[in-house]
Amino acid sequence: MRFPFRLAENKKFDVVGFGTNAVDYLIQVPEYPSFNTKIHLSDYIQAAGGEVATTMVGLQRLGLKTAYVGRFGTDKEGDFGLQTLRDERVDVTFAEQIEDARTQIAFIVIDERNGERTVIWHRDKLLAYSEKDAPAEVVTLGKVLHFTPHDTDACLQMTRKAKENGVIVSIDIDNVFDGINELLPQVDILISSSEFPEKLVGTKDKKQSLREIKQRFGCQIVGMTLGESGSLVLCENEFIETSGFAVPNGCKDTTGAGDSFRVGFLYGLLKGETVETAARMANAVAALKCRKLGARTALPNETELFEMLQNKAF
Repeated sequence: MRFPFRLAENKKFDVVGFGTNAVDYLIQVPEYPSFNTKIHLSDYIQAAGGEVATTMVGLQRLGLKTAYVGRFGTDKEGDFGLQTLRDERVDVTFAEQIEDARTQIAFIVIDERNGERTVIWHRDKLLAYSEKDAPAEVVTLGKVLHFTPHDTDACLQMTRKAKENGVIVSIDIDNVFDGINELLPQVDILISSSEFPEKLVGTKDKKQSLREIKQRFGCQIVGMTLGESGSLVLCENEFIETSGFAVPNGCKDTTGAGDSFRVGFLYGLLKGETVETAARMANAVAALKCRKLGARTALPNETELFEMLQNKAF
């Protein structure tokens, strides 16, 4: 099945990302500790993360051109996070550091047995965008706008500008929030966790919940990630069920797996692949990401992605 979109031509960027960045402190433990106990850690690292920033890095590694729009603090974490994007050749012309703000951080505890994680995070209010300071003009430089809805009024400005200029709008969403009913009709591609559709429409059945979202908000593609089981995507009234890939040498960390899925899906779209192939690419990228600790550490290049796809026959 072909994607029901027409990609704009002659754009500076393939994807413009608007939303979260973070610096993660990842702690690997033999098993998740019980309350009021002590446990010896197996490993720990500091690594850059954040949903949108990670997705831009992943697309850049696959050879696409990306720009990141977001805010960092003027602390050492902000310097570190911004430099990691520069090192990956993500365009950060429209990113900024806010005086006296603290960069978003997360402490992530990872269970060594299965790679599952618990995230404890904080985002400084000084990093938020208002409707007035949303940099909407940058949207016109890309074929796709990919965003997280943390600052709803600013996101509305960005998505409206995108729709006015034929830019495809993709959202990374996992929670219900004020203004969601106004924002989601602006979205073309909605990929969420498996829990979100039920939160949004109150329907337990996975397929029915996706149908309800599509009918209610008009998103042309609606889907959910299903962890190691793969994914479920609804496009033009047809469900595409895709199995997951085994993580080479076992899953070390699921942090950023959903972000990585979106990397592969948007890559498939921008490369002119079918929705089925894009979903396979998405699951492959997510599996490869889980090889090491950190949201971005093991994001693949094109060679690694296509080797994974070839090893598992279509």
